[in-house]
Amino acid sequence: MFKDVRVRDRWALAGLLAATAVLYVWGLNASGWANSFYSAAVQAGSQSWKAFFFGSSDAANAITVDKTPASLWPMELSARIFGLNSWSILVPQALMGVATVGMVYAAVRRRFPAWAALLGGAVMAVTPVAVLMFRFNNPDALLVLLLTVAGYCVVRAQEKAGTRWLVLAGACIGFAFLAKMLQAFVVLPGFALVYLITAPTTLGRRLWQLVLAGAAMLVSAGWWLVAVALVPAADRPYIGGSQTNSVLELALGYNGIGRLNGGDYGGLGNLNQEAGWLRMFDTEAGGQISWLLPAALVLLVAAIWLTRSAPRTDPVRAQVGVWGSWLVVTGLIFSLMQGIFHAYYTVALAPAIAVLVGSGVALLWERRENRVLALTAAVTAGWAYVLLTRSSEWNSWLGPIVLVAGLAAAVGLLVVGRDQEVETGPAGVPSEGLAGMPSEGSAGGSSVELTGASSAGTAAVSAEGPERVLSAGPVGEPSAGTAWVLSAGPAGAPTSGGSSERPAEVLSRGPVGVPSERPAEVLSRGSVGTSSGRPGGVRSGGRGWWSRRLSGIVAGVAVVVCLAGPAAYAVDTAASAHTGAIPTAGPSTGGFGGPGGFRGGRGPAAMGPGGFGGGGQPGAAGRGGQQGVTGQPGGTGQPDGTGGNARSDGMGGGGFARGGRGGGMGGLLQSATPSAELTALLKSNASAYTWVAAAVGSNNAAGYQLATGQPVMAVGGFNGTDPAPTLAQFKQYVAEGKIHYFIGGGMGGGMGGMRGGTGTSGTGGSGDANEIAAWVQETFTASTVGNATIYDLTATK
Repeated sequence: MFKDVRVRDRWALAGLLAATAVLYVWGLNASGWANSFYSAAVQAGSQSWKAFFFGSSDAANAITVDKTPASLWPMELSARIFGLNSWSILVPQALMGVATVGMVYAAVRRRFPAWAALLGGAVMAVTPVAVLMFRFNNPDALLVLLLTVAGYCVVRAQEKAGTRWLVLAGACIGFAFLAKMLQAFVVLPGFALVYLITAPTTLGRRLWQLVLAGAAMLVSAGWWLVAVALVPAADRPYIGGSQTNSVLELALGYNGIGRLNGGDYGGLGNLNQEAGWLRMFDTEAGGQISWLLPAALVLLVAAIWLTRSAPRTDPVRAQVGVWGSWLVVTGLIFSLMQGIFHAYYTVALAPAIAVLVGSGVALLWERRENRVLALTAAVTAGWAYVLLTRSSEWNSWLGPIVLVAGLAAAVGLLVVGRDQEVETGPAGVPSEGLAGMPSEGSAGGSSVELTGASSAGTAAVSAEGPERVLSAGPVGEPSAGTAWVLSAGPAGAPTSGGSSERPAEVLSRGPVGVPSERPAEVLSRGSVGTSSGRPGGVRSGGRGWWSRRLSGIVAGVAVVVCLAGPAAYAVDTAASAHTGAIPTAGPSTGGFGGPGGFRGGRGPAAMGPGGFGGGGQPGAAGRGGQQGVTGQPGGTGQPDGTGGNARSDGMGGGGFARGGRGGGMGGLLQSATPSAELTALLKSNASAYTWVAAAVGSNNAAGYQLATGQPVMAVGGFNGTDPAPTLAQFKQYVAEGKIHYFIGGGMGGGMGGMRGGTGTSGTGGSGDANEIAAWVQETFTASTVGNATIYDLTATK
């Protein structure tokens, strides 16, 4: 029977992963290039190994993306193998999502039964922002996968103070830095502190192990930084997002301190004024991540309380500490950071929430803490109702059903909890335990199922031998947890096989380190006729059988109801196309306050005419804040047609109206959509030039590059505020005949600068892009091709 249980669990895991794969992969090509900024870099890396290594935006290596390049490498390898298209770019992200769900399952399964691990994996799979980002090509997918692996490795290391597991965790965090820089280090304080406190070894060895893990992290993160530093600046692309062509400045400034304090490090400074303790629950981020966030917090507090008297090395409390610290520290930083923040960043909270929900529910279920479980179900259902009513025109029937069914399930948990107390009495525990399944018992004797006060697992202890543990821990693996063991006492305890000389009283707990071929949650056949004040007293009977079955049914209903809201959002997210720089999951909730912007009037007020209007972010219109850009290969923008481009009148009309969308020639957050006539013009005689064109801003340039398949120089990088190239360098490129055309408009009024050609960006960055645009306008003749104003740089006025 034990083999059957293992096979059943494996099939259940396979089903979870298969369903996740379908959810994450189905219809991916509808999103076209998704985030064209990164797709253009993938195109470049698939054409040039130099661009691959540095993360260049174009194959001619003018400038890099404003992140370290690790997240691009899987997509670029895929594009080299399968060709450049939506599938080759997005499928690697989806597979990372499936792997993350698998790692969440594995993390929960280390301490708890398979059903709890399946619950954690399901929570991860249907979190709306996870569905969004694992179907998108931003760096977050690789970041989340690597951090989840790191969390699992810390849990494994804590079991037996394993140095190799801790070093592997450090290496994963270091490589995650190469995906999204300093965000990878947010989990470090909690991971290190939990291990330092709970690892079952001496303090000196714990400190030394942490030093080794830190060294592994520095090596896995630093090798690329050293390589870049050793290459002369003239022989590599400019480091996008920095003002001094420095990776360290990018990491510590624009992608580091600037995100925390809102300071301007060559970017756009503070574009978000919604920082506060409740940011994770507001209309922007709430529907993305917070469905089970209240449940995770309740379960975290309950788990800490229930394990308060456990030994220092208790593995369950350590697991709760690892994932709880991830959730609390990351959540607080996201909530209070004053710099640039987007709701999709919250995908980094999803693994912690999922593991805490799976582990917390299992721990409370084992301890029969039905009142806390009922509270959790009621709070989750109530919060789901609030989130669902924010999209009042989308499936308005779902909210009331979730609320009523959730409250009914909470009441049901309270009722069955009282029935179980009557059945077992204050000292006993139900014989079904966690799995609710009888097992085959041991031959030639009987076994007693004992549950440790600090472990969610169980251990069958021989009634005949001296404190011999028969099964403990996960299937087929040694257990690093603890198990209740029997110690000598004055009284024997009757068993189903007769009288035993071993006492039923559990006096002590000891470490369990023997391999087990039995699932930890499987209980023994037969009843134990003891009613000890310690775990181990078991009663059975017809009424108890029905009570336990009813309890399982009620718990199952509660789980379904609590997952109904996020699952509905997840399906909606998977069924919708997502393009642009700031995607959002689920239906529109008004989180950006008006068409295409942040909440009304919360956009940056410093922009002048032709810059951002008071309505906020350009291009964030469309369903759920997605940026619909028509004409993407393999997709047509938003299915409902709301994401199309507004009209552009060339040089002056490419700015952003108040609360409106970006102009047709692209902009800061959306790519350009060139006409067929312009595409053909750019491709003509392309081999004679290093860059077929130049345009201000990476997204603006990306559209032309993806359409032509040829390098397009992104003047000023992502924001158009990097000093790359300078005016002098640009003039030299033109004189050498390396650039064919300059494409105007797209980044604001005037010649594509951020403030209508004033000569300075007004954002703390460089004004070189405006100077270049002004020089081109003065020196070369403008012509209109399709909806774009272009300048032939080979023919002066």
